[in-house]
Amino acid sequence: MSYSRCQPLRIEPWKSRRDGLVLTGAERWYVVRSLARQEARAEFHLVQQGFRVFLPVMMKTVRHARKLRAVRGAIFPAYMFVGLDLARDRWRTINGTFGVASLIMAAEGPEPVPSGVVEQLFDYTDDDGQVRFDRDFREGQSVRVKSGPFASAIGCLERLDANGRVRVLLDIMGGKVPALLDRSALEAA
Repeated sequence: MSYSRCQPLRIEPWKSRRDGLVLTGAERWYVVRSLARQEARAEFHLVQQGFRVFLPVMMKTVRHARKLRAVRGAIFPAYMFVGLDLARDRWRTINGTFGVASLIMAAEGPEPVPSGVVEQLFDYTDDDGQVRFDRDFREGQSVRVKSGPFASAIGCLERLDANGRVRVLLDIMGGKVPALLDRSALEAA
């Protein structure tokens, strides 16, 4: 057996990858913990073994040497999801995979992710394969604060942040007051 050349790894578009991640029958999603900063390595080796893996990523702003740059990073650092049928799949091999620390376990086996959680992340994933939590909001939109000290206040969404923070100009006491809030504390007004 001779190897003339290694085949390059093809990265498929998100739409075609998503179709391959739909669970069937008795399959469920489980959480895999990777070694520190080795999510991509663990994902690569799990896919090479035939497992269906979903590593949710988003754009993050990283500051290094007084410079800011946008990089793709895992939403849940050191964690990813793998689709398994425990009766059919050889799930114990996951723990011995390069880059993997372990499966998240319950008393007798892997602990399944609650139904709908991973599917909800799929819904928030754009065509580039990045999870976008700001898809429901846009700059200039009128929003209402749901919780916190400014509950029920209405304002204008001024800026969206990749880290889940938003800047809102609230209409309080006849003036515009800027506030930095969590995205989860807002709803469309």
